[in-house]
Amino acid sequence: MKNFVEELRWRGMLHDIMPETEELLLKESTTGYIGFDPTGESLHIGSLVPIIILMHFQKAGHTPIALVGGATGMIGDPSGKSAERNLLNEETLAINIAGIRRQLEHFIDFNSDISNKAELVNNYDWMKEFSFIDFARDIGKHITVNYMMAKDSVKKRLGAESKVGMSFTEFTYQLFQGYDFLHLYREKNCKLQMGGSDQWGNITTGTELVRRVAGGKAYAMTCPLITKADGTKFGKTEGGNVWLDKQRTSPYKFYQYWLNSSDEDAEKYIRIFTFLDKETIEALITEHKKTPHLRLLQKRIAEEVTTMVHSKEDLDNAIKASNILFGKSTSEDLMTLDEQTFLDVFDGVTQAEISKEDIDNGLDMIGALAAKTGFLKSNGDARHALNENAISINKEKVKDDYTITSKDLINNKFVLLQRGKKTYYVVTVK
Repeated sequence: MKNFVEELRWRGMLHDIMPETEELLLKESTTGYIGFDPTGESLHIGSLVPIIILMHFQKAGHTPIALVGGATGMIGDPSGKSAERNLLNEETLAINIAGIRRQLEHFIDFNSDISNKAELVNNYDWMKEFSFIDFARDIGKHITVNYMMAKDSVKKRLGAESKVGMSFTEFTYQLFQGYDFLHLYREKNCKLQMGGSDQWGNITTGTELVRRVAGGKAYAMTCPLITKADGTKFGKTEGGNVWLDKQRTSPYKFYQYWLNSSDEDAEKYIRIFTFLDKETIEALITEHKKTPHLRLLQKRIAEEVTTMVHSKEDLDNAIKASNILFGKSTSEDLMTLDEQTFLDVFDGVTQAEISKEDIDNGLDMIGALAAKTGFLKSNGDARHALNENAISINKEKVKDDYTITSKDLINNKFVLLQRGKKTYYVVTVK
Protein backbone atom coordinates (compact mmCIF):
# COMPACT_ATOMS: atom_id res chain seq x y z
CA MET A 1 0.00 0.00 0.00
CA LYS A 2 1.30 3.45 -0.95
CA ASN A 3 2.60 5.48 2.02
CA PHE A 4 0.06 8.33 2.15
CA VAL A 5 1.77 10.07 5.09
CA GLU A 6 5.19 10.03 3.42
CA GLU A 7 3.62 11.44 0.24
CA LEU A 8 2.26 14.38 2.22
CA ARG A 9 5.50 14.74 4.18
CA TRP A 10 7.82 15.29 1.19
CA ARG A 11 5.28 17.61 -0.38
CA GLY A 12 5.30 19.83 2.72
CA MET A 13 1.66 19.01 3.48
CA LEU A 14 2.05 17.50 6.94
CA HIS A 15 1.82 19.61 10.11
CA ASP A 16 0.55 17.59 13.10
CA ILE A 17 -0.06 13.84 13.23
CA MET A 18 -1.29 11.71 16.11
CA PRO A 19 1.02 8.85 17.17
CA GLU A 20 0.45 5.53 15.34
CA THR A 21 -1.50 7.18 12.49
CA GLU A 22 1.13 6.38 9.86
CA GLU A 23 1.34 2.78 11.07
CA LEU A 24 -2.44 2.39 10.83
CA LEU A 25 -2.52 3.67 7.25
CA LEU A 26 0.28 1.34 6.18
CA LYS A 27 -1.39 -1.63 7.85
CA GLU A 28 -4.95 -1.35 6.49
CA SER A 29 -7.19 0.48 4.09
CA THR A 30 -8.71 3.19 6.27
CA THR A 31 -11.71 5.49 6.04
CA GLY A 32 -10.92 9.13 6.76
CA TYR A 33 -12.74 12.42 6.39
CA ILE A 34 -12.32 16.14 5.93
CA GLY A 35 -15.01 18.73 6.58
CA PHE A 36 -15.91 21.54 4.19
CA ASP A 37 -17.55 24.71 5.44
CA PRO A 38 -20.56 25.64 3.23
CA THR A 39 -20.22 29.42 3.63
CA GLY A 40 -20.53 29.92 -0.14
CA GLU A 41 -21.93 28.22 -3.22
CA SER A 42 -18.38 27.70 -4.50
CA LEU A 43 -15.17 26.65 -2.84
CA HIS A 44 -12.09 28.83 -3.37
CA ILE A 45 -8.49 27.82 -3.98
CA GLY A 46 -7.79 27.58 -0.25
CA SER A 47 -10.10 24.54 -0.36
CA LEU A 48 -7.86 22.90 -2.95
CA VAL A 49 -5.49 21.75 -0.21
CA PRO A 50 -8.03 19.52 1.60
CA ILE A 51 -9.41 18.39 -1.77
CA ILE A 52 -5.94 17.34 -2.94
CA ILE A 53 -5.33 15.56 0.38
CA LEU A 54 -8.48 13.50 -0.20
CA MET A 55 -7.32 12.78 -3.75
CA HIS A 56 -3.94 11.52 -2.44
CA PHE A 57 -5.81 9.54 0.24
CA GLN A 58 -7.95 7.77 -2.36
CA LYS A 59 -4.97 7.16 -4.68
CA ALA A 60 -3.18 5.51 -1.75
CA GLY A 61 -6.00 2.96 -1.46
CA HIS A 62 -7.98 4.52 1.40
CA THR A 63 -11.64 5.57 1.46
CA PRO A 64 -12.31 9.33 1.61
CA ILE A 65 -15.38 10.94 3.11
CA ALA A 66 -16.10 14.58 2.30
CA LEU A 67 -18.31 16.06 5.00
CA VAL A 68 -20.26 19.20 4.17
CA GLY A 69 -21.21 21.00 7.36
CA GLY A 70 -24.89 21.73 6.86
CA ALA A 71 -25.42 21.72 10.64
CA THR A 72 -22.11 23.23 11.78
CA GLY A 73 -22.45 25.83 9.02
CA MET A 74 -25.39 27.20 10.99
CA ILE A 75 -23.10 27.78 13.97
CA GLY A 76 -19.76 29.04 12.67
CA ASP A 77 -16.28 27.73 13.44
CA PRO A 78 -14.29 30.09 15.71
CA SER A 79 -10.94 28.58 14.66
CA GLY A 80 -8.70 31.30 13.25
CA LYS A 81 -11.49 33.89 13.50
CA SER A 82 -11.30 37.12 15.48
CA ALA A 83 -15.04 37.79 15.34
CA GLU A 84 -18.23 35.81 15.01
CA ARG A 85 -19.54 35.56 11.48
CA ASN A 86 -23.09 35.88 10.24
CA LEU A 87 -25.06 32.65 10.55
CA LEU A 88 -26.58 31.08 7.45
CA ASN A 89 -30.21 30.06 7.03
CA GLU A 90 -31.32 26.63 5.84
CA GLU A 91 -32.24 27.74 2.31
CA THR A 92 -28.86 29.40 1.68
CA LEU A 93 -27.05 26.37 3.10
CA ALA A 94 -28.94 24.00 0.77
CA ILE A 95 -27.85 26.05 -2.25
CA ASN A 96 -24.25 26.20 -1.03
CA ILE A 97 -24.09 22.48 -0.29
CA ALA A 98 -25.41 21.58 -3.77
CA GLY A 99 -22.73 23.77 -5.36
CA ILE A 100 -19.94 22.29 -3.25
CA ARG A 101 -21.16 18.75 -3.98
CA ARG A 102 -20.85 19.38 -7.73
CA GLN A 103 -17.34 20.73 -7.31
CA LEU A 104 -16.08 17.88 -5.13
CA GLU A 105 -17.37 15.31 -7.62
CA HIS A 106 -15.04 16.88 -10.20
CA PHE A 107 -11.97 15.88 -8.16
CA ILE A 108 -12.83 12.81 -6.10
CA ASP A 109 -14.27 9.50 -7.36
CA PHE A 110 -17.70 9.09 -5.77
CA ASN A 111 -19.33 7.06 -8.53
CA SER A 112 -17.19 4.21 -9.89
CA ASP A 113 -17.17 0.58 -8.78
CA ILE A 114 -13.81 0.79 -6.99
CA SER A 115 -13.79 -0.62 -3.47
CA ASN A 116 -12.65 2.68 -1.94
CA LYS A 117 -15.00 5.06 -3.75
CA ALA A 118 -15.59 8.28 -1.86
CA GLU A 119 -18.72 9.28 -0.01
CA LEU A 120 -20.26 12.69 0.53
CA VAL A 121 -22.15 13.29 3.78
CA ASN A 122 -23.95 16.25 5.33
CA ASN A 123 -23.88 16.48 9.13
CA TYR A 124 -27.31 18.14 9.09
CA ASP A 125 -28.72 14.69 8.25
CA TRP A 126 -27.81 13.33 11.70
CA MET A 127 -28.01 16.56 13.69
CA LYS A 128 -31.48 17.78 12.63
CA GLU A 129 -33.36 15.37 14.93
CA PHE A 130 -30.91 15.70 17.84
CA SER A 131 -32.54 17.75 20.61
CA PHE A 132 -30.47 20.09 22.72
CA ILE A 133 -31.34 18.10 25.87
CA ASP A 134 -30.21 14.83 24.25
CA PHE A 135 -27.00 16.40 22.98
CA ALA A 136 -26.16 17.93 26.37
CA ARG A 137 -26.89 14.65 28.15
CA ASP A 138 -25.33 12.17 25.71
CA ILE A 139 -22.36 14.16 24.41
CA GLY A 140 -21.76 17.26 26.53
CA LYS A 141 -21.23 15.34 29.75
CA HIS A 142 -18.20 13.54 28.29
CA ILE A 143 -16.10 16.68 27.63
CA THR A 144 -15.27 19.08 30.44
CA VAL A 145 -15.39 22.87 30.14
CA ASN A 146 -11.73 22.88 31.26
CA TYR A 147 -10.83 20.70 28.26
CA MET A 148 -12.74 22.98 25.87
CA MET A 149 -11.27 26.15 27.36
CA ALA A 150 -7.73 24.85 26.81
CA LYS A 151 -8.14 24.90 23.02
CA ASP A 152 -6.20 27.66 21.25
CA SER A 153 -9.26 28.74 19.22
CA VAL A 154 -11.11 29.39 22.49
CA LYS A 155 -8.22 30.93 24.45
CA LYS A 156 -7.51 33.50 21.73
CA ARG A 157 -11.10 34.68 21.72
CA LEU A 158 -11.44 34.75 25.49
CA GLY A 159 -8.02 36.27 26.23
CA ALA A 160 -7.50 39.76 27.62
CA GLU A 161 -6.48 41.08 24.19
CA SER A 162 -9.81 40.07 22.64
CA LYS A 163 -12.55 42.69 22.82
CA VAL A 164 -15.08 40.50 21.04
CA GLY A 165 -15.38 37.43 23.25
CA MET A 166 -17.19 34.30 22.14
CA SER A 167 -20.84 33.36 22.11
CA PHE A 168 -22.07 30.08 23.58
CA THR A 169 -22.98 29.08 20.01
CA GLU A 170 -19.37 29.26 18.85
CA PHE A 171 -18.07 27.78 22.08
CA THR A 172 -20.05 24.59 21.39
CA TYR A 173 -18.66 24.25 17.84
CA GLN A 174 -15.88 21.86 18.84
CA LEU A 175 -18.45 19.55 20.46
CA PHE A 176 -20.51 19.48 17.27
CA GLN A 177 -17.47 18.74 15.13
CA GLY A 178 -16.32 16.17 17.67
CA TYR A 179 -19.71 14.48 17.46
CA ASP A 180 -19.38 14.28 13.66
CA PHE A 181 -16.24 12.19 14.13
CA LEU A 182 -17.99 9.98 16.69
CA HIS A 183 -20.97 9.49 14.35
CA LEU A 184 -18.77 8.61 11.36
CA TYR A 185 -16.70 6.28 13.55
CA ARG A 186 -19.83 4.42 14.59
CA GLU A 187 -21.66 4.42 11.25
CA LYS A 188 -18.82 4.32 8.68
CA ASN A 189 -15.91 2.84 10.66
CA CYS A 190 -14.14 6.15 10.01
CA LYS A 191 -10.93 6.25 12.06
CA LEU A 192 -9.17 9.35 10.77
CA GLN A 193 -10.01 13.04 10.55
CA MET A 194 -7.83 15.44 8.56
CA GLY A 195 -7.88 19.21 8.15
CA GLY A 196 -5.91 22.44 8.35
CA SER A 197 -3.58 23.05 11.29
CA ASP A 198 -6.11 25.50 12.78
CA GLN A 199 -8.49 22.52 13.16
CA TRP A 200 -6.25 20.47 15.45
CA GLY A 201 -8.22 21.40 18.57
CA ASN A 202 -11.59 20.49 17.03
CA ILE A 203 -10.23 17.26 15.54
CA THR A 204 -8.68 16.05 18.81
CA THR A 205 -11.98 16.74 20.58
CA GLY A 206 -13.43 14.20 18.16
CA THR A 207 -10.77 11.60 18.95
CA GLU A 208 -11.46 12.18 22.64
CA LEU A 209 -15.20 11.59 22.16
CA VAL A 210 -14.50 8.38 20.25
CA ARG A 211 -12.36 7.22 23.16
CA ARG A 212 -14.68 8.30 25.97
CA VAL A 213 -18.07 7.48 24.45
CA ALA A 214 -17.35 4.55 22.13
CA GLY A 215 -14.23 3.17 23.82
CA GLY A 216 -12.52 3.30 20.40
CA LYS A 217 -9.27 4.56 18.93
CA ALA A 218 -9.37 7.39 16.42
CA TYR A 219 -6.59 9.30 14.69
CA ALA A 220 -5.84 12.85 13.57
CA MET A 221 -3.67 14.60 11.03
CA THR A 222 -3.39 18.20 9.85
CA CYS A 223 -1.66 20.10 7.07
CA PRO A 224 -0.05 23.55 7.30
CA LEU A 225 -2.07 26.61 6.39
CA ILE A 226 -0.86 28.02 3.08
CA THR A 227 0.94 31.34 3.36
CA LYS A 228 2.62 33.62 0.83
CA ALA A 229 6.20 34.83 1.08
CA ASP A 230 5.18 38.49 0.82
CA GLY A 231 2.78 38.21 3.76
CA THR A 232 -0.40 38.73 1.73
CA LYS A 233 -3.18 36.20 2.07
CA PHE A 234 -3.10 33.12 -0.15
CA GLY A 235 -6.05 32.85 -2.54
CA LYS A 236 -6.84 36.57 -2.48
CA THR A 237 -6.43 39.23 -5.15
CA GLU A 238 -7.44 42.87 -5.26
CA GLY A 239 -10.74 41.66 -6.67
CA GLY A 240 -11.37 39.20 -3.79
CA ASN A 241 -11.24 35.41 -3.53
CA VAL A 242 -9.97 33.19 -6.32
CA TRP A 243 -12.88 30.77 -6.75
CA LEU A 244 -13.05 27.28 -8.24
CA ASP A 245 -16.27 28.23 -10.04
CA LYS A 246 -15.38 29.64 -13.46
CA GLN A 247 -18.42 31.93 -13.33
CA ARG A 248 -16.86 33.68 -10.34
CA THR A 249 -13.22 33.52 -11.37
CA SER A 250 -12.63 33.01 -15.08
CA PRO A 251 -10.09 30.34 -16.13
CA TYR A 252 -7.96 33.22 -17.48
CA LYS A 253 -7.80 34.97 -14.07
CA PHE A 254 -7.35 31.61 -12.35
CA TYR A 255 -4.40 30.82 -14.64
CA GLN A 256 -2.93 34.29 -14.08
CA TYR A 257 -3.07 33.89 -10.29
CA TRP A 258 -0.68 30.94 -10.40
CA LEU A 259 1.43 32.45 -13.17
CA ASN A 260 2.09 35.50 -10.96
CA SER A 261 3.44 33.47 -8.02
CA SER A 262 6.80 34.49 -6.61
CA ASP A 263 9.74 32.12 -7.11
CA GLU A 264 9.72 31.25 -3.40
CA ASP A 265 6.01 30.46 -3.39
CA ALA A 266 6.23 28.55 -6.69
CA GLU A 267 8.72 26.08 -5.18
CA LYS A 268 6.18 25.35 -2.46
CA TYR A 269 3.10 25.33 -4.69
CA ILE A 270 4.53 22.88 -7.26
CA ARG A 271 4.70 20.24 -4.51
CA ILE A 272 1.33 20.98 -2.93
CA PHE A 273 -0.96 21.71 -5.86
CA THR A 274 0.27 19.28 -8.51
CA PHE A 275 0.54 15.51 -8.69
CA LEU A 276 3.93 15.57 -10.40
CA ASP A 277 6.38 13.07 -8.90
CA LYS A 278 9.36 14.03 -6.77
CA GLU A 279 11.98 13.58 -9.52
CA THR A 280 10.02 15.72 -12.00
CA ILE A 281 9.53 18.49 -9.44
CA GLU A 282 13.18 18.52 -8.37
CA ALA A 283 14.27 18.69 -12.03
CA LEU A 284 11.86 21.58 -12.67
CA ILE A 285 13.14 23.51 -9.65
CA THR A 286 16.76 23.01 -10.73
CA GLU A 287 15.98 24.17 -14.27
CA HIS A 288 13.98 27.14 -12.98
CA LYS A 289 16.91 28.33 -10.84
CA LYS A 290 19.17 28.32 -13.91
CA THR A 291 16.76 30.47 -15.94
CA PRO A 292 14.37 32.16 -13.48
CA HIS A 293 13.33 34.76 -16.09
CA LEU A 294 11.57 32.01 -18.07
CA ARG A 295 9.27 31.34 -15.06
CA LEU A 296 9.19 27.61 -15.80
CA LEU A 297 7.83 26.72 -12.36
CA GLN A 298 5.01 29.26 -12.50
CA LYS A 299 4.00 28.18 -16.00
CA ARG A 300 3.95 24.50 -15.08
CA ILE A 301 1.94 25.10 -11.91
CA ALA A 302 -0.56 27.28 -13.79
CA GLU A 303 -0.93 24.62 -16.48
CA GLU A 304 -1.35 21.71 -14.08
CA VAL A 305 -3.80 23.40 -11.69
CA THR A 306 -5.91 25.09 -14.38
CA THR A 307 -6.29 21.77 -16.20
CA MET A 308 -7.16 19.94 -12.96
CA VAL A 309 -9.74 22.49 -11.78
CA HIS A 310 -11.18 23.42 -15.19
CA SER A 311 -10.08 21.59 -18.37
CA LYS A 312 -7.38 21.40 -21.02
CA GLU A 313 -9.58 23.51 -23.30
CA ASP A 314 -9.91 26.18 -20.61
CA LEU A 315 -6.13 26.12 -20.15
CA ASP A 316 -5.55 26.56 -23.89
CA ASN A 317 -7.98 29.49 -23.97
CA ALA A 318 -6.32 31.07 -20.93
CA ILE A 319 -2.87 30.81 -22.55
CA LYS A 320 -4.28 32.24 -25.78
CA ALA A 321 -5.81 35.14 -23.84
CA SER A 322 -2.56 35.72 -21.93
CA ASN A 323 -0.64 35.99 -25.19
CA ILE A 324 -2.92 38.74 -26.48
CA LEU A 325 -1.28 41.43 -24.37
CA PHE A 326 2.20 40.36 -25.45
CA GLY A 327 1.70 40.49 -29.19
CA LYS A 328 1.82 36.73 -29.65
CA SER A 329 -1.75 36.40 -30.85
CA THR A 330 -3.87 36.99 -33.92
CA SER A 331 -7.11 38.81 -34.62
CA GLU A 332 -8.74 35.38 -34.81
CA ASP A 333 -7.63 34.57 -31.24
CA LEU A 334 -9.14 37.83 -30.03
CA MET A 335 -12.46 37.25 -31.78
CA THR A 336 -12.89 33.86 -30.07
CA LEU A 337 -12.66 35.24 -26.50
CA ASP A 338 -15.83 35.02 -24.45
CA GLU A 339 -17.07 38.28 -22.95
CA GLN A 340 -15.82 37.67 -19.39
CA THR A 341 -12.34 36.66 -20.52
CA PHE A 342 -12.14 39.69 -22.82
CA LEU A 343 -13.05 41.98 -19.90
CA ASP A 344 -10.55 40.20 -17.64
CA VAL A 345 -7.72 40.52 -20.16
CA PHE A 346 -8.35 44.25 -20.63
CA ASP A 347 -9.27 45.00 -17.04
CA GLY A 348 -8.11 48.53 -16.25
CA VAL A 349 -7.82 49.58 -19.91
CA THR A 350 -9.58 52.88 -20.67
CA GLN A 351 -13.00 52.40 -22.24
CA ALA A 352 -15.51 54.44 -24.20
CA GLU A 353 -19.03 53.79 -25.42
CA ILE A 354 -20.51 54.39 -28.88
CA SER A 355 -23.96 53.68 -30.24
CA LYS A 356 -24.91 50.67 -32.32
CA GLU A 357 -26.13 53.13 -34.94
CA ASP A 358 -22.53 54.35 -35.41
CA ILE A 359 -21.45 50.80 -36.23
CA ASP A 360 -24.46 50.04 -38.40
CA ASN A 361 -23.66 53.12 -40.50
CA GLY A 362 -19.96 52.25 -40.65
CA LEU A 363 -17.51 54.18 -38.45
CA ASP A 364 -14.57 55.88 -40.17
CA MET A 365 -11.15 55.75 -38.54
CA ILE A 366 -10.93 59.44 -37.61
CA GLY A 367 -14.24 59.17 -35.77
CA ALA A 368 -13.21 55.89 -34.17
CA LEU A 369 -9.93 57.29 -32.87
CA ALA A 370 -10.91 60.82 -31.89
CA ALA A 371 -14.34 62.37 -32.26
CA LYS A 372 -16.45 59.39 -31.18
CA THR A 373 -14.19 57.80 -28.55
CA GLY A 374 -11.56 60.27 -27.35
CA PHE A 375 -8.84 57.61 -27.69
CA LEU A 376 -6.65 60.24 -29.36
CA LYS A 377 -6.85 63.95 -28.56
CA SER A 378 -7.74 65.30 -32.02
CA ASN A 379 -8.46 64.46 -35.62
CA GLY A 380 -4.92 65.63 -36.40
CA ASP A 381 -3.45 63.12 -33.93
CA ALA A 382 -5.58 60.42 -35.50
CA ARG A 383 -4.37 61.19 -39.01
CA HIS A 384 -0.76 61.34 -37.81
CA ALA A 385 -1.00 57.94 -36.09
CA LEU A 386 -2.66 56.38 -39.14
CA ASN A 387 0.02 57.78 -41.46
CA GLU A 388 2.66 56.23 -39.18
CA ASN A 389 0.93 52.84 -39.55
CA ALA A 390 0.63 52.77 -35.75
CA ILE A 391 -3.07 51.92 -35.42
CA SER A 392 -4.62 48.45 -35.13
CA ILE A 393 -8.23 47.34 -34.90
CA ASN A 394 -8.58 44.02 -33.06
CA LYS A 395 -4.80 43.40 -33.45
CA GLU A 396 -4.83 44.05 -37.23
CA LYS A 397 -3.06 47.10 -38.72
CA VAL A 398 -5.42 49.47 -40.56
CA LYS A 399 -5.13 52.52 -42.85
CA ASP A 400 -7.13 55.75 -42.79
CA ASP A 401 -9.62 54.38 -45.33
CA TYR A 402 -10.74 51.53 -43.03
CA THR A 403 -14.37 51.49 -41.84
CA ILE A 404 -15.45 49.71 -38.64
CA THR A 405 -18.65 47.69 -39.06
CA SER A 406 -20.50 44.94 -37.20
CA LYS A 407 -18.03 42.34 -38.55
CA ASP A 408 -15.37 43.92 -36.29
CA LEU A 409 -17.35 43.39 -33.08
CA ILE A 410 -15.94 40.97 -30.52
CA ASN A 411 -18.87 39.15 -28.88
CA ASN A 412 -21.14 41.52 -30.85
CA LYS A 413 -20.15 44.16 -28.34
CA PHE A 414 -16.51 45.28 -28.29
CA VAL A 415 -13.88 46.78 -30.56
CA LEU A 416 -10.22 46.88 -29.49
CA LEU A 417 -8.26 49.94 -30.58
CA GLN A 418 -4.48 49.90 -30.31
CA ARG A 419 -1.71 52.40 -30.89
CA GLY A 420 1.75 50.91 -31.13
CA LYS A 421 2.42 47.73 -29.16
CA LYS A 422 1.13 48.53 -25.67
CA THR A 423 -1.51 51.29 -25.76
CA TYR A 424 -5.00 49.78 -25.79
CA TYR A 425 -8.48 51.24 -25.75
CA VAL A 426 -11.76 49.31 -25.49
CA VAL A 427 -14.85 50.55 -27.27
CA THR A 428 -18.17 49.15 -26.09
CA VAL A 429 -21.12 49.29 -28.46
CA LYS A 430 -24.40 50.05 -26.70
